[in-house]
Amino acid sequence: MEFSVEFYETSSGRCPVREFLDELKKSNPEDFAAVMAGLAKLRNRHYHRPPLSKPIGDDLLELRHVGKLNTRVLYFFVKGRRIITVHGIRSKATKIAARDRKVALDRKRDWLARNPI
Repeated sequence: MEFSVEFYETSSGRCPVREFLDELKKSNPEDFAAVMAGLAKLRNRHYHRPPLSKPIGDDLLELRHVGKLNTRVLYFFVKGRRIITVHGIRSKATKIAARDRKVALDRKRDWLARNPI
């Protein structure tokens, strides 16, 4: 059985990950295609492990694409085989910056508060 991949939306209706992906598509179509292929693979449970995906703490995980700039989409799981993407980043660093991790965690908490499971 497959998982569904959903995008976090703010209370005002913004979709930060979709905006990130739209910008990535314009600036680097190859990396965009690789990230989209990775999201498609997440639907299959066999790909919920390195090198494509790994946990980063607080029940958050990262989808990773390594390139000139490392591209990551941070997400979490909820009941019903759902994956909620909350943050997208590009960086030369190998570690996720504390501020990016905080953004993802804040968005996760916000999603959970507005969508009781």
